[in-house]
Amino acid sequence: MSREFRELGAATVHEAISRRGALPSVIKPFGGERKLAAPVFTVSTSPYQNIAIHEALYEAPRGSALIVETGGGHEAGYWGDILNSAAIAAGIAGLIIDGCVRDVDRLASMPLPVFARGVCLRGTGKERLPAHLLGAPIRIGEVLVHSGDWAVCDTDGVVIVPADEVDAALDAGRSREAKESAVLKELAAGRTTLDIYGF
Repeated sequence: MSREFRELGAATVHEAISRRGALPSVIKPFGGERKLAAPVFTVSTSPYQNIAIHEALYEAPRGSALIVETGGGHEAGYWGDILNSAAIAAGIAGLIIDGCVRDVDRLASMPLPVFARGVCLRGTGKERLPAHLLGAPIRIGEVLVHSGDWAVCDTDGVVIVPADEVDAALDAGRSREAKESAVLKELAAGRTTLDIYGF
């Protein structure tokens, strides 16, 4: 399932689920691997604090990706090479964060997929505050995310597929991919997009 989602790609999956689930376009890849498809484990942390992320590494099921909302505190480096190395050791599939990361040269040299808003060298604290929640629903942009939903991420962006729609999304994605392959063949044969789509 993970391999097939990666092959379909985020844009195709987004279209296949009726153009839903797209996270803000500012979230881009910074890790050495630039594709990710995995079930997610949700993390809510207070602005400029990252202890909840450390704890999530050891609460999340192996093979899942952490998806983190930062309470609007985007301008901090919540994740760097230490957490990246710890995540790899813990069997975490990747990171999606509505905030910034740092140590990006090191992140780019490591295999873990990392998707973030940007780069910020500002450090974070380690206070355990009431807003820290693991595994609870979170909202990133317009998308409500639950643990167990799937994230499909690549250089086009990040899309969230609800857990109960995964099989349908794969079927719809396969169908869309087949139609697009047929269109490409027609274009190569000399037809125009106007003719093919009846615009």
